[in-house]
Amino acid sequence: MAGPLLRLSEWAKTALAPLVPAAHHLRLLAELERLEAGETDRLIVLMPPGSAKSTYVSVLFPAWWLYRRRGSAVITACHTADLAEHFGRQVRRLVAEHAPILGYGLAAGDRAAGRWATTDGGTYFATGVRGPLTGRRADLVVIDDPIKSHAEADSAVYRDHTWNWFRSDLVTRLRPEARIVVVMTRWHPDDLGGRLLEADDGWTVLRLPALAEADDPLGRAPGDALWPEWEDRAALERKRALVGGRVWSALFQQSPRRDDGSLFPIGRIDVVEAVAELHSVRAWDLAATADSDGRDPDWTVGLRLGRELSGRFMVLDVARLRGGPHEVEEAIVSTAHQDGRAVPIGLPQDPGQAGKHQVAWLAARLAGHRVVASAETGAKLTRALPVAAQAEAGNLRLLRGGWNRALLDELRDFPHGRKDDQVDALSRAFSMLTDAPPPTRRLHLPIMSR
Repeated sequence: MAGPLLRLSEWAKTALAPLVPAAHHLRLLAELERLEAGETDRLIVLMPPGSAKSTYVSVLFPAWWLYRRRGSAVITACHTADLAEHFGRQVRRLVAEHAPILGYGLAAGDRAAGRWATTDGGTYFATGVRGPLTGRRADLVVIDDPIKSHAEADSAVYRDHTWNWFRSDLVTRLRPEARIVVVMTRWHPDDLGGRLLEADDGWTVLRLPALAEADDPLGRAPGDALWPEWEDRAALERKRALVGGRVWSALFQQSPRRDDGSLFPIGRIDVVEAVAELHSVRAWDLAATADSDGRDPDWTVGLRLGRELSGRFMVLDVARLRGGPHEVEEAIVSTAHQDGRAVPIGLPQDPGQAGKHQVAWLAARLAGHRVVASAETGAKLTRALPVAAQAEAGNLRLLRGGWNRALLDELRDFPHGRKDDQVDALSRAFSMLTDAPPPTRRLHLPIMSR
């Protein structure tokens, strides 16, 4: 039977004082209240690390649930029993501290962090995922962080074991009208969250990425930070550059992507510290949209690719920018001056008179340089196949530079990634090198690496 009316948001403010829930916490609390009321019975909460999701779901909510559902049983499961007991210890402390408000306390003699009872017959049990549940029943199950690391997430064996534990051990322990909350950051498309979403068994999903996307549940504009008072957009962008595309997409945006199925075998692309004498070209993939808040425009990319005398290929530099037509034009010209006149420049030519005019204007500004312009023909995937074959053979290398991670992330995700500007520039550069006759003498060229 439900206890007296105390809203979960009121309980959160009392228990956390002087801290105040942020906007995403209030939305989460509203979903948890709906779950307790029976409006939903299965909830998946997907938020990035550092969003305090565990504080609200795994600490505040069980104490309030036991207040509302007197005499009920709660099971909390995490990737390790230690983490589950850590949450159990925090819930137990809240119950002891706020017993007068909650109207119940801890049963005498119960001191274990992961196994205790309340004065009105409620029980709390903490366990690790795949841990023992024999003899246990639950009215509420909280699964928090069922996966510990990318290594576990990438293990098909571990994913299968976790899924089988959920279906065979945990679900069979549910009492009638029981509720389940899964709170996690996504690690892999086939992780527990992914399989639950694929099963489509009536789950309500609250997905709040670190940087807002279209149709954000909180009404944020695209690109807005989830918790700007704690970590603003600039800080998140720095973190994205540090952790790389795969980790960012999975843990922070809650959109994990597969490593398998990529056209480019990243493990066979070496990064080297020095470069031998070689012939090189600079190919551009053009965009003309300036960066702005709430948008994720394409990049203008100028990729310099060289062919070693051994026949292998090496990416020497990648210039990237988001800017308007004037900024793009100035970047092409300044990069050409830095490369030197011995480096041919490849430009895409859009069909129609406007495309011809753009190329003619750029060629005039690049007087003294060899400019090769051509229309894009065929699908992006088809154009990328020849250079991908060289990567598969171990014949593609990168000169070490600050641009390496962004290029490797895009190659890894192609053709399923959100961006392909660097791949397009690489395909054009490769075509320029392989279509041109090989150099008759060694050219020692200045290498610019950002």
